[in-house]
Amino acid sequence: MSRRTLKTSLPLLLGATLLSGCMANMSEHLPDMSKPMGLLKGKPQSAEAAAEVSKRTSFEQDADKDAQSEILNTLLARRSVVPAESTLGHVADVALTSSRRSAEAQLQTAKLRAQAENKNWLPTLSPEISLNTLSDVIAGLVFEQVLFDHGRKKAEREYAAADVEVAAVTLSEDLNERSYTALALYIKGLRGQEKAQVGARGLKQMRHFERVVQGRVDGGVSNKGDLRMVRSKIQTLETKSETASESAGTALAELKAMTGTAFALQPVSSVSAQSYPAVEPLDVLRARAEAERSVAQATVERAAQLPGLKASARTTNKGNSAGLNISNDVGLGLGTGARLKAIEASKDIAARQVDEAREDGARARQRLEKNIQSLERQEREANQLAREGRDTYKLFEAQFRAGQRSVLEVVDVYEQSVLRSLDGVDAKYDKLLAQLELARDLGLLADGDAI
Repeated sequence: MSRRTLKTSLPLLLGATLLSGCMANMSEHLPDMSKPMGLLKGKPQSAEAAAEVSKRTSFEQDADKDAQSEILNTLLARRSVVPAESTLGHVADVALTSSRRSAEAQLQTAKLRAQAENKNWLPTLSPEISLNTLSDVIAGLVFEQVLFDHGRKKAEREYAAADVEVAAVTLSEDLNERSYTALALYIKGLRGQEKAQVGARGLKQMRHFERVVQGRVDGGVSNKGDLRMVRSKIQTLETKSETASESAGTALAELKAMTGTAFALQPVSSVSAQSYPAVEPLDVLRARAEAERSVAQATVERAAQLPGLKASARTTNKGNSAGLNISNDVGLGLGTGARLKAIEASKDIAARQVDEAREDGARARQRLEKNIQSLERQEREANQLAREGRDTYKLFEAQFRAGQRSVLEVVDVYEQSVLRSLDGVDAKYDKLLAQLELARDLGLLADGDAI
């Protein structure tokens, strides 16, 4: 073999050897393509295996992955506080299954980027073509391997992994928000329906009073001012009842447009306060994931400021070359030290943002929990006042028949009892909405394995 032939073949042999090692490493993770896709190790794929594949969720991780994400495991383990067999559970399930959110595609894209970065430590091979003159074309292959980069490649992998976590939290927030929106619309429909029913019962009795007062006016016992007063109260109740009924219809129409399903209104129960575990709100999880991503980005930027060592080999139709290269992306200068300090300071900023998110999350949880307690008290008081109002009405009605009370006194007492009943309905559903709002913030309106 001549010296020129040896000189030409050495870089090619080096590149082929390294590439074969890379392919051998990658082949461990690739399926056997000599067999049909439905077969694994010569055995047909079972129905259980197919069902297991279909159960894979957005937050599931590969079992053989070196580092498991705590945030993804946390999201996967979360369970909805709404019972699956309840009416609200059915509404939430329909809302989730009918979802086609952009956050799902963003998570898949982030996973693909992380998968691509996971092998960034492997050498790269790229073609090179240059035209020196119109008749002189140089073509070849360039092989490069990073030997030392101040942790840049590792930080790039960590950045991609943190980007997956941010996208996963975004998806959880999106679907919990969608579930909350659907449940809020359903509850708005229930509120309107119940208020319309309370108003209809009140109007029935108020129209009875109108007939009584009309007879007294015709008999000269009462004046027309009393009749106008009763009719004004009737008009007020009619407006409230019609508004409530229209609100219920609007909410159901919006819910149908959102999910493509028409729902029948059924009574629901409130969510137990003991159903809320001590979990971090989604805002805190997002802040943690973004902090990890910021730290990884700062590490990459810091590595770009410092010189790294890279080995390269080039083979062309004009000859071969190999060598070591020391360089950095940003030239060293008088401002390098300040830039490095600024990059390090960004890590402290990320940690402070997590602390701020925890503080805001704790405040929001306390506010909602206290609001729920307040609404529970308001509901009890409104219902108690409504019962007392009905009892007072019965007493005044008996006194009216005995000639001890005027008809307007009886009408006023009955109207107040109806208004108290309407206040109780509002407090009941406001409390349920506050409970669902707290569950939404904690990521507890959708099962993690159902996302």
